[in-house]
Amino acid sequence: MDISFALTGKGYVIVAADTTASRSIVKMKVDEDKIKVLSPHLLMAYSGEPGDTVQFAEYIERNIRLYQIRNTYALRPPSAASWIRRTLADSLRSRRPYAVNLLVGGYDTSTHAPHLYWIDYLGTMAEVPFAAHGYGAYFALSLLDRYHDPEASLEEGLATLRRCLDEVAKRLVVTPEKYKVKIVDKDGVREVEI
Repeated sequence: MDISFALTGKGYVIVAADTTASRSIVKMKVDEDKIKVLSPHLLMAYSGEPGDTVQFAEYIERNIRLYQIRNTYALRPPSAASWIRRTLADSLRSRRPYAVNLLVGGYDTSTHAPHLYWIDYLGTMAEVPFAAHGYGAYFALSLLDRYHDPEASLEEGLATLRRCLDEVAKRLVVTPEKYKVKIVDKDGVREVEI
């Protein structure tokens, strides 16, 4: 059971994911980082089948890094999200499709704008102001719809995220113990405690 949230604000994207790795009813570990840093201004939260998620996330990370090495500049968030979507869609048409849902967030240093993309396992992509995957989405999307402000400061964005996490803790039967929260803005990627 994976839960991930993301939201944009004035010059930033906040991405949060639970840290529980489980299979069926068994909790394997509680310190799994499900948010991959793809480049200095690009993050990807992943959820889905345990083997697929890690393999696909590492494949994406390595290929985006290879692009940066070959071209001496990093992919901008819209381009990276399109390439990730295409890669996922191509795998869907192969013998071994990846069952992975993604939230791709980044800060475009050329336009000075945050971008957030919701991508599902079928290769569907949408640019959104906020997003969620997993069982937590049932509780959080209505809160995000009500309280999200695209001009919110970072503190207000973190407060909105706290509302979502508190609602999931209160209403979901199997609640994750911890979340990793990462922020990407003009200064790059950093992790915060919440």
